[in-house]
Order: sequence, then C-alpha cells, then structure tokens
Amino acid sequence: MRLTLICLGGAIGTGARYLTSIWALATFGAAFPFGTLIVNVLGSFLIAFIVETAGSTNAISPDVRLMLTAGVMGGFTTYSAFNFETSGYLRMGQWTTAVANVGVTLFGCLAAGFAGVALARVMFGR
Repeated sequence: MRLTLICLGGAIGTGARYLTSIWALATFGAAFPFGTLIVNVLGSFLIAFIVETAGSTNAISPDVRLMLTAGVMGGFTTYSAFNFETSGYLRMGQWTTAVANVGVTLFGCLAAGFAGVALARVMFGR
C-alpha cells in the first residue's frame, strides 16, 4: 500500500512540477530558469512544513507523510530532500557534514552532468 501511495504522490508532484514550469515560462520568459527555482524553493518550504507538522502533531499520519514527502515532493523536486537533510545537519550543529553535503552534491552533480554529456558525445558523436 505504501508503494502505491508513493507512486500516486510522485505522479501528482511530477504533474505539479510540469505545470509550474509551464506557468513560469509563460509568466517570466526563458531568460532565467524560474520554473526550477520556484519548485526548488517551494518544495524546500513544503517538505520542511510537512515533516515538522508530522513530527510534532497527529495531523499527518505516517502513510500520508510518506506519500507527501517521498511521493509528491519527490516528484515535484528532489532538491527539497537535499535541503531538508542539509538544514537538519545545521540544526544539529554538524556544520562539517552540512558543508560537505553541499559541496559534494554541487560539484559531484556538475561533474556527473559533464560526464554524461561527454559519454553521449563519445557514443553518438558530435
């Protein structure tokens, strides 16, 4: 049942991301990736709100929390999970781990992106 909830939530989050991106492009143009910025900032706010509410009240059941976080927010933006984890390290005073997480994620993802482009060019030319 939990897998079904996560999958359903993921579909909702993915659709919301797509609609947000279309709206942002029509509203702000293509000069800056506002759609990505909006989903990342909004997703960071929402996952923090959901986890805090679920952890401090009975307003959100564990299954609904999982659907909203892993499902909806996972489909909407994975940055929200990265943000929540990193801010958690900062709240616990684990500054070194937080900085390492940011640095490794930023530079690791940039390097992986360049490697993916390079591999595609090697395999398919250009």
